[in-house]
Amino acid sequence: MSWYEQAIRPLLFRLDPEFSHRLAVEGLGIVGRLPGGIALLRQLAGVSVDGRLRVDFGALSFPNPLGLAAGLDKNGVAIAEWFALGFGTVEVGTVTPRPQPGNPRPRLWRFTEQEALVNALGFPSAGAAAVREQLLCRRFPGPIGINLGKNATTPLEQATEDYCAVLAALWDVADYVTVNVSSPNTPELRRLQEVERLERVLAAVQATNRKLAFLHGETVRPVLVKVSLDLEPAALVDLIALLEACDVTGLILGNTSTDPNLRPPGAEHLPGGLSGKPLRRRAVELLARAAELAGERLLLVSVGGVMTVEDAIERLRLGAHLVQVCTGLVYRGPGFPSAILRALLTALDECGLPSIRFLRGR
Repeated sequence: MSWYEQAIRPLLFRLDPEFSHRLAVEGLGIVGRLPGGIALLRQLAGVSVDGRLRVDFGALSFPNPLGLAAGLDKNGVAIAEWFALGFGTVEVGTVTPRPQPGNPRPRLWRFTEQEALVNALGFPSAGAAAVREQLLCRRFPGPIGINLGKNATTPLEQATEDYCAVLAALWDVADYVTVNVSSPNTPELRRLQEVERLERVLAAVQATNRKLAFLHGETVRPVLVKVSLDLEPAALVDLIALLEACDVTGLILGNTSTDPNLRPPGAEHLPGGLSGKPLRRRAVELLARAAELAGERLLLVSVGGVMTVEDAIERLRLGAHLVQVCTGLVYRGPGFPSAILRALLTALDECGLPSIRFLRGR
């Protein structure tokens, strides 16, 4: 058990879940802004760059396969600090065009025994303009992703306009963007996972992407799509075919679950989606099916139930190119990313592999 789990987590878990989350993220940002703060975080995390962990996919190059999932740093207040802890990429958001408070509180609950969270946050966001201010004229050691969302007051029929508005506001400060159609906390949003609806969204997003690339004299930004872990494995066939037809770069599997069969005792009647350890099996099954169907044609990102270093290694072996962490960080603490990276290097040494890409399928 780490020092965080022994000493810090019990104190944080005495506080309201949302307050402690904000305290941790904003506190990390404050540490990073102190003179020598970033160097101190790197030293404490024990992070060093190792070329064997690099992941290259199309126009994207990641220093390692570990990503911070969207939802933890919604407004990008501690991006450099997440990289200092060891992450190879950070996904900011979900970002909405206009600021919005999200759903009424309480809207976040812990289930410590099951190492799970239930959240009904509903995209609380400072808005695209505020996030742009956080990112403008800054450079980071790995790719920045922007998770695109719609405002709660925007009718579903106009969701495409919101996705394109966030893309337009943040295109030049993003290395890739993710179309989020998987949150259960914005009314009807998951209906956009339906192939016909999603096709219209992606067509508009890619048209905006191409227009912005032309205006900036650059190449288009890679587009990923984030879907729910509640998606039926059979639906992956049509979904992956659609993503390839729309020139989508990658697929993130997935978001929180509303499956009542996975809920911990006491969570049966709570709104929102479940994350954490109970999602592990569902995430593994969906990833294995997606890897079988997509192979190397899509960048596959696995998120959900990554609570141990063994979980992260398993996802990469099953075919994920990247593994994202969110709830695992809440339960394991700031040393979790560097622990995963050390375990990956050990796995490469034990197998005699020269690069992380050879770990897939082993």
